[in-house]
Amino acid sequence: MPHNVIEGQLDARGLKFAIVVSRFNSFITERLLSGALDALTRSGCEADDIEIVRVPGSWELPLAAGEIARQKRHDALICLGTLIRGDTPHFDYIAAEAAKGLGQVQAATGVPVAFGVLTTNTLEQAVDRAGAKSGNKGFDAAITAVEMADLMRKLRGSAPAA
Repeated sequence: MPHNVIEGQLDARGLKFAIVVSRFNSFITERLLSGALDALTRSGCEADDIEIVRVPGSWELPLAAGEIARQKRHDALICLGTLIRGDTPHFDYIAAEAAKGLGQVQAATGVPVAFGVLTTNTLEQAVDRAGAKSGNKGFDAAITAVEMADLMRKLRGSAPAA
């Protein structure tokens, strides 16, 4: 029996994206941002269809993402940050609330929010995930955003955001 399968493609032509990037640990987040921009460009997104919003840290990502998503000007958001575990539980609180907050933004607005926040135990792990041994998680988050934006376009039967 045939099935009707609907899935997003890696086609960013005509789609608009916002990248919300934390300045904290900028030596890592700038690498994530470069990876995200590379993925969007390779997927056919035009530079004019990408907006970059900078926030102080990962704690602020959900607030900015929520405001952007509510404006309905973008087909998807890509949120980038880096949290490196320290000697106190601060890391656990920020990581959990950033993840929960971004998930809530996506659920409340219907705008895909790609999670590109590194949560690592060491600086070396963060470097590895920002373009070294483990690839670039900013690139991966952008690819997810492209696929989800295209999927939502198909599911809604609509044109990209104006």
